[in-house]
Amino acid sequence: MKLEKLRDPLTIDQIDFRVQSINKGKYVTILAYKDARVDMERLDNVVGALNWTRRHTRENHNCIVSIFDSETNQWVSKEDTGTESNTEAAKGLASDSFKRACFNWGIGRELYDYPLIQFELTEKEVVSNNNGGWRPSFNLKLRDWVWYAEWDIDGRISYLGCRDTNGNVRFTWGEDNASYQKRKRAESKARKAAKVKAEEEVAA
Repeated sequence: MKLEKLRDPLTIDQIDFRVQSINKGKYVTILAYKDARVDMERLDNVVGALNWTRRHTRENHNCIVSIFDSETNQWVSKEDTGTESNTEAAKGLASDSFKRACFNWGIGRELYDYPLIQFELTEKEVVSNNNGGWRPSFNLKLRDWVWYAEWDIDGRISYLGCRDTNGNVRFTWGEDNASYQKRKRAESKARKAAKVKAEEEVAA
């Protein structure tokens, strides 16, 4: 059993994005999060469906995720506390405490390193609310947007971006590998040119 595989970064299709807030300037803050099913699939794939359990205490406020260690022949447990969701409070609480316990095992922990995702919304993507602010309209369909990400060798996110349903780039952060390689080639070329120029000046 290779428990370090639990810490492998989640693929971008395993990550969901939702609106956290919209300020009065129509700038939206997006939250990146994982679904509890992602945790279950990762546990099944890495340790095996029969080698992990979950148990809830304190009326679902706490969740204990245990994994069987065949080397020591004992169960190892990690626990965390969740918070209620705005809908289906009891179910949301159980799901959140489970996901947080899985964070302790390293599943999706890289989400804590994600950048602040903020960008301006269009007039069609917001509607006014009763407080003089804005809320998402039916035209803001984040689930249909294309999100893409890259990670470095240590599993930390190095690039994140998204395109809306019209193919417009709405957010980018960091530097993708293609741009990085292009920049490195340009820098190498510039250094070589500077070296040749310096050698020519010395020779002259």
